[in-house]
Amino acid sequence: MITLQRTNAQNPDFIELVQQLDAYLTITDGDEHDFYDQYNKLDNIKYVIVAYEDGKAVGCGAIKAFDKNTMEIKRMFTTPESRGKGIATQILKELEKWAAEMNYQRCILETGIRQIEAVRLYDKSDYQRTANYGQYIGVQNSVCFEKKLLS
Repeated sequence: MITLQRTNAQNPDFIELVQQLDAYLTITDGDEHDFYDQYNKLDNIKYVIVAYEDGKAVGCGAIKAFDKNTMEIKRMFTTPESRGKGIATQILKELEKWAAEMNYQRCILETGIRQIEAVRLYDKSDYQRTANYGQYIGVQNSVCFEKKLLS
């Protein structure tokens, strides 16, 4: 059974999952990892979801304020052995729900073109591809998405 916990960036399970995510991204991002890594620090993240399967942390995601109307999805990850069970979809929906509860009107995110599973997740979750924003403008290996939230 999958359970979701709302927490913050100090949660030890979240920190452990992010370390696994960063190890994975170091491989997939290659030479570009240092560029992306500078924008993925946990300092400004206050809203975190950790997914548990039978008491074990198996996935995470976070949101942080981008502007007064927009939350940015950050640090989405599911452990390799837990993929294919819909956990990332559950995390994403809970993050969207949380953002809407705080009166945000949309979510945005960036992922890499090499993160094929992530791109698939956002496509099937009704995110629309959008022009690269902020630090990702002009970055060819970045794919940006947005989704308007229902109030």
